[in-house]
Amino acid sequence: MKLIVNAILSVLFLSLAAVAQIATPSQSITNDKPLVLWQKLEAFVHEVDQNLDGVLGVAILDLTDGHTLFVHPDEVFPQASSIKIAVLAELYRQSQQEGKAKLNDLYTVQASDLVPDSFIMNGLTPGVTRITNRDLATMMIAVSDNSAANVLIDRVGMNNVNALLDSLGLTHTRLQRKMMDLKAAREGRENLSTPREMMTLLADIYGGKVLNQKITEDFFRMLGTPKRDSFLRNALPDEVRSANKSGELEGVRNDSGIVFVPDRPFVICIMTTYLRQEKDGEAAISKITTAAYGMFDRLGRAAGYGRVISPANSSPVK
Repeated sequence: MKLIVNAILSVLFLSLAAVAQIATPSQSITNDKPLVLWQKLEAFVHEVDQNLDGVLGVAILDLTDGHTLFVHPDEVFPQASSIKIAVLAELYRQSQQEGKAKLNDLYTVQASDLVPDSFIMNGLTPGVTRITNRDLATMMIAVSDNSAANVLIDRVGMNNVNALLDSLGLTHTRLQRKMMDLKAAREGRENLSTPREMMTLLADIYGGKVLNQKITEDFFRMLGTPKRDSFLRNALPDEVRSANKSGELEGVRNDSGIVFVPDRPFVICIMTTYLRQEKDGEAAISKITTAAYGMFDRLGRAAGYGRVISPANSSPVK
């Protein structure tokens, strides 16, 4: 009799378990569809890499869930003007410390400051014109003014920029010369980074590891200053905010920054070198940026399984 009762109880238990499993199917359902989008983006980036007559490095980071996409992320690339991101970071870091360089500190322009590709500084009056560190930073970022960048390097200290990078574990990212210092470049003192390290620098600043919240917001406003020649910026819709800095040298094209897609911001760092034609590097940066934005825009607007409900969508639910 006891055996019969135990058998009945076992059958009843298994039946209840089966009913519970049927009643809560969502527990066993996973949504891997976003991974499919990542796989397609990665395949596209590899295709761009294969078709580029040069060397490409890419690092993309989803600031929402930490997902990454890498292609040659640890190759060291010349940075050109993209290294100015590190100079700007050190200026902002010092501005929140006592006794250091402040954004509102004044500087009198000197004739010895002026170097080529200085679209604003070369029009100022040496010995007369006084500007602030913020003014210099705006020129350095907005029009990539090399004289402004060199003055800021002197004011914050090249060693301090590299010390900041060391503190973040960025051992391959180095500021080793001023802008337009061809002698230093011939001697091998180039400004360098990798896609992964530039991605990490931007992510650390975004995450509050370098600056306090107020200064962080101001930093990205400055880095987001509209730019006339940005391969990354020009690949995005006008209404989408970005904070980035491109770089150009002979045979080199780079662009690194954060794209603030609503509900899905991401870091994107694209570097190219050994280019047979620089325009191919520019096109590669634009193509990858466009593809990445397309994916993050969908992820930001979609619900868990890909359904998008726009604010103006008044169509009936079916």
